[in-house]
Amino acid sequence: MAQNATIYKVELSVSDMDRHYYETHKLTVAKHPSETDERLMVRLVAFALNAHENLEMTKGLSTDDEPDIWQKSLSGELDVWVALGLPSEKVMRQSCSKAVKVIVYPYGGRTAEIWWDKIKNTATRFDNLQVINFSASDTGALAQLASRGMKLNVNIQDGEVMVSVGDSVLYLTPLKWKTAA
Repeated sequence: MAQNATIYKVELSVSDMDRHYYETHKLTVAKHPSETDERLMVRLVAFALNAHENLEMTKGLSTDDEPDIWQKSLSGELDVWVALGLPSEKVMRQSCSKAVKVIVYPYGGRTAEIWWDKIKNTATRFDNLQVINFSASDTGALAQLASRGMKLNVNIQDGEVMVSVGDSVLYLTPLKWKTAA
């Protein structure tokens, strides 16, 4: 018997001083049965880092041809494609041909580093691709903040990210492995 997704109700307040974006998003997030708390929280932070009124969570893990998060223009074109994890070169190539901007957030510590070492030379040809990594200690600490009903505050300034849930505060340093041209 297939397991159902777990529903998380998230009030995400984003204060992005770098982009001058200040908004609260009320999100209902389905956590796939195979998704970890770590991945869920990385997904929420990725949403905050790219927050926009048209940014949406997608079906994610349950759909192969969709990213985890996307932003479409009013006419339906894909402006931003946000993927989590360690996509293959083929998936990155396809993503870069579908969207104006593609951002990959690998995570997993040494596994992500090995993936990047293997793929970074071919990734240079994608001008619209960004790769931003979080350390294993950062994502592990993020996972500890997960709960089914969260008020998550994300403050972004000078590229640094502060995440708070209740009395817990966590500082993240996103590592830009590749920037878009």
